[in-house]
Amino acid sequence: MDIKQLKFLVALDETRHFGQAAARCHITQPTLSMRLRNLEEELDLPLVNRGQRFEGFTAPGERVLAWARTVLAAYDGLHAEAAACRGHLVGTLRLGVVPLSSFDPLALMRHMHQLHPNLRFELSSLSSEQVLEQLASNQLDLGVSYIERLDNERFESLSLAQTQMGLLYDHRYFNFSDQPLSWEALIELPLGLLTSGMHFRQSIDHNFHSRGLSPKPLLQTDAVHQLLQAVHGGFCCAIMPLEGGLEKLTDDLRLHPIADAQTLARLGLIMRRNAPRSALAEACFVEYRTIIGGS
Repeated sequence: MDIKQLKFLVALDETRHFGQAAARCHITQPTLSMRLRNLEEELDLPLVNRGQRFEGFTAPGERVLAWARTVLAAYDGLHAEAAACRGHLVGTLRLGVVPLSSFDPLALMRHMHQLHPNLRFELSSLSSEQVLEQLASNQLDLGVSYIERLDNERFESLSLAQTQMGLLYDHRYFNFSDQPLSWEALIELPLGLLTSGMHFRQSIDHNFHSRGLSPKPLLQTDAVHQLLQAVHGGFCCAIMPLEGGLEKLTDDLRLHPIADAQTLARLGLIMRRNAPRSALAEACFVEYRTIIGGS
């Protein structure tokens, strides 16, 4: 067994396709299949269900896959740790952020890249549940998610400022006074909202319902980019994080404050407590604490 075989196994899980996994690993498909069969023979276990195409992992394969991820994380962590001991940070920081977060990952990435030019970044938009799951399984180094029910024995967190909400609109189609908008005024607008069940939507619904209001959104979607496209096209307005910087995406977007508008739960920068924990995660966690402490 060697580290490449474990990388091939993880690549197959992430692509769910033999050809795509081989392309990602820069080898031919027959080579990938042969190396995975060699791994199965060495472990004396069937790992992959094969048919005309990839059909998933066997039950033993799923368990071996979890260990493969842990071994690869430790392998990458070892190299990162050695580089950190030499005064450098190298490798890829894997960061997962919940949709419509007021957290600006660009500020952290820019800061870390200036300090450590060889550092690379992998940024994912995930649900709050996915962030914690992938932190626990070492698929992420850091996460930004809601911390109201965080397991503090498993995760360490750095509380972020409460998320304030505003109305995102295209000024070519809508115009508002300088005063913050009331929730009553929002009811009269064509609103685009995330679908029910998403954390940010729950805060929006709470703000409406606590005032005896029932919004009737013109558009509901689970895709933030589609919501932004609808706003930019003048189809609707959308309730968004006030400090998320979304109005900077084009010259036509504006973000207007809403009176008494904040999310139900506070966000936090989260890192797993248990080993293996990468030097990248620890360094970025410390640096971000410094950033917000000095701001």
